[in-house]
Amino acid sequence: MEKMRVQKIIAEAGICSRRKAEELIEKGRVKVNGHPALTGQKIDPLKDLVTVDGQRVYYTRKKTHVYLMMNKPRGYLTTMSDDRGRRCVTELLPETEQRVYPIGRLDLNTEGLLLFTSDGKFANDLMHPSRAVNKTYRVTVRPDVTEEQIVKLTAGVYLDGRKTAPADVRVLHKEPGRVVLEIVIHEGRNRQIRRMCEEVGLEVARLKRTAVGPIRLGMLKPGTCRALTAEELRAIRTAVKKPEGSR
Repeated sequence: MEKMRVQKIIAEAGICSRRKAEELIEKGRVKVNGHPALTGQKIDPLKDLVTVDGQRVYYTRKKTHVYLMMNKPRGYLTTMSDDRGRRCVTELLPETEQRVYPIGRLDLNTEGLLLFTSDGKFANDLMHPSRAVNKTYRVTVRPDVTEEQIVKLTAGVYLDGRKTAPADVRVLHKEPGRVVLEIVIHEGRNRQIRRMCEEVGLEVARLKRTAVGPIRLGMLKPGTCRALTAEELRAIRTAVKKPEGSR
């Protein structure tokens, strides 16, 4: 393993901050293999013995969580494996040091943005109903859409005896026999967009998720993945932490 500075090892072991560790070293309270440590001294944390006030410091390599986005194609299940041999999104994932899991689901024939992570707390926070993180879909319906249907979708429809939360609905494109809508919902029930459209009499020809909160699919090619940028990760964490009920 690559050698590390003593103060960093102490800090990553959770003993104290790196600055405080430097103070302890200067006061002679830190030893390496029984000898007084020096500030900036580099050692092997898995081989050399570090003590603070005579107590051993146990170093565990700090894991960095993985955060990925995928443009899921149609025809893939959002599951880790399938006993019927159907294609799963895991077949499209790159190799990572840590095992990653999908955050939420897109059904077999829905395509678009799907997030993956090894960070269980982050995934649970993002999916929790109280967070009301926006999910944006591009929905192609047939044959046409009326103002009344748009009003119903916006106000909410009843699914399994419970009304959906208000949605944002707008027409993106219209041509004979085909209309493209953008629908933004703030909850995540099973097959919600398809069922909402069916409830008001619309046939869904194509369904694509284009954004989750501030994370947008952009030009990512179908079937490919990339890591979230630091800026994207900060933005989605901010969205997850927002007060309940705000949008």
